[in-house]
Amino acid sequence: MFQRTLYVSFAAIVAASALPAQEQSIIVQSTTSTANSGLYDHLLPIFEEETGIEVNVVAVGTGQAITNAENCDGDLLLVHAKPAEEAFVEAGYGTSRTDLMYNDFVIVGPDGDPAGVGGMSDVEAALSQIAESGSLFASRGDDSGTHKKELSLWEASGVDPSTGSGEWYRETGSGMGATLNAGIGMGAYVMTDRATWISFENKQDYEIAVEGDEDLFNQYGVIPVSPDHCPSVNAEAAQSFADWLLSEEGQTAIGDYAVNGQQLFFPNAPES
Repeated sequence: MFQRTLYVSFAAIVAASALPAQEQSIIVQSTTSTANSGLYDHLLPIFEEETGIEVNVVAVGTGQAITNAENCDGDLLLVHAKPAEEAFVEAGYGTSRTDLMYNDFVIVGPDGDPAGVGGMSDVEAALSQIAESGSLFASRGDDSGTHKKELSLWEASGVDPSTGSGEWYRETGSGMGATLNAGIGMGAYVMTDRATWISFENKQDYEIAVEGDEDLFNQYGVIPVSPDHCPSVNAEAAQSFADWLLSEEGQTAIGDYAVNGQQLFFPNAPES
């Protein structure tokens, strides 16, 4: 469904490993999906063993992660809302943005499928059908990358879900895992990134109802925070982690991560 591109080469490990011990730590502002999926548990031990740089991840919604980075509460940003990421760089908060990896979003629902959307691949049509049927839909409602994407899909479908707020449209204000739990508890449809769904252990009778639409593409980007905006940022170590993620080794490590035999993220850093 989506094409994979070539990697860039990694060239900053030696320089990073020479940093003084007190500088060997960075904060990554990132998403709940990357953390909850277990990706960092897979990647960070590899990077830390090679470089001695300790990576501390703050996992929140993309909107909050961007705000935190704007407030200089992080050294690197790894999120999935490209327009917001580009605006972050354009405003001078980040040095540059680079595509890192992708997966896709899916809509999951109960076995009874009250809206009759099971098996659909047209996400806008499916959302319209959910709204028209008055079937419950649980939204994160938290300005995360997933929430931003969901709202753009509602807009494309010609439906304003706010007109059903508190009735068929329920906003949790929570992360992906908590929203899935809440949605399943109330029998609602939920849009989730596929990585979180694969890793999620409380599926009960829920299955993927809608998938395969190109509009469900989910791109992640990596952005070092600008030292011009945040003089206290650990720019060298942050750039080293970004370079490693974009390198052949980092991209291979991302592609190797799987849960129950299923690959969760697909590396697509641009060719150097």
